Amino acid sequence: MLKRTLFFGNPAHLYMRKQQLCISQSKQEETDDLDKVITRPIEDIGMVVLEHKQITVTHALLNTFMQYNVAVVSCDDTFLPSGMFMPLSSNHIQSERFRTQLEASEPLKKQLWAQTVAAKLQNQSAVLQLVKNSCVIQERIETLTNTIKLLNNLAADVKSGDSGNYEARGAAVYWQNIFPEEMNFSRDRFGIPPNNLLNYGYAIVRACVARALVGSGLLPTYGIHHKNKYNAYCLADDIMEPYRAFVDKLVLEIMKQESYTELNLGIKQQLLKLPEHTVLINGEESPLMVAAQKTSASLVKCFDGSRKKILYPEIE
Repeated sequence: MLKRTLFFGNPAHLYMRKQQLCISQSKQEETDDLDKVITRPIEDIGMVVLEHKQITVTHALLNTFMQYNVAVVSCDDTFLPSGMFMPLSSNHIQSERFRTQLEASEPLKKQLWAQTVAAKLQNQSAVLQLVKNSCVIQERIETLTNTIKLLNNLAADVKSGDSGNYEARGAAVYWQNIFPEEMNFSRDRFGIPPNNLLNYGYAIVRACVARALVGSGLLPTYGIHHKNKYNAYCLADDIMEPYRAFVDKLVLEIMKQESYTELNLGIKQQLLKLPEHTVLINGEESPLMVAAQKTSASLVKCFDGSRKKILYPEIE
């Protein structure tokens, strides 16, 4: 069953009664009468995004969220996701999964990273193909054609550990061509719009991937490529790379519909639906959140030696 993503942008008091998330508009109002409050079954929830500063959450509810592997995402003063609250244990053979992950050899991790980079480059190429399909300027069509060809060639030629740094080479030409030339766009976390939309979307996908990794009994901290000692989600940042293109695709669609200079509630609502977006993985259509679970399950098998390739979704 597809888990729901809940967003809270107004003051609220969140608590639990009878395995139900109870939502009250008053901090002081907490009742056993579920007819007087908004309720949601906790077992149906996959992610909760808390934005407003005047939201209170009971410890009992947080503890139950962890039991059901609900990712709780907190937003900062700029209304962008800034942190996650995840369970320490959500798999019955977690210690065994930890062991196979930590004992994975460097050659294996380098091969897995090469597969990840190749999948990312292929999805970036597919996004540019969509841009090309809607383009009418011949010179830009030719530029996009050449860039798509380059990304596909890079994807086909990625070596172990991405020793040729193809990920960075691909990113350079990808960001030069995904948006109209007159925008003079540069991908920068603190840059001009639509960087704000990309940041928000990536944070949502990152939470989805981290949730899936924890559900599979893996350590989201211990990456196959990222090794920043200050980052608690190195593996999530590794595995989400091919998923970024789905955010880029949605942002392009949003930009066609409305003004994107401000990350307003309407845009947030569209980005929060990313976990529900249909993607193609292993020849089958699947919601992105479910695809993340399939990816993490395949990674487990790569670590224990029963599989050689990670399953990643594709842009249709």
